[in-house]
Amino acid sequence: MPVTVRMTNLFLQLGLDATPEGVADFIKKHRLPDDVNVLDAEFWNDGQRQALKEMLCSDGEWALVVDQLNEALRAPES
Repeated sequence: MPVTVRMTNLFLQLGLDATPEGVADFIKKHRLPDDVNVLDAEFWNDGQRQALKEMLCSDGEWALVVDQLNEALRAPES
């Protein structure tokens, strides 16, 4: 059975807290300036950065979720 690609699954793949609260907290604490590529963010470790790069290069469902995370990290705080 294929894995449903969601933000929580992305966080699991990255070894991060994948609870809805954990995802929201990560996004709140890690803001990304407009001039920084998501892959160049200082808060990723080498393994996370490589995983994100592979997901983006796959141009599949994972790439869409990484794009969503990228947008969330740049969105104005509410």
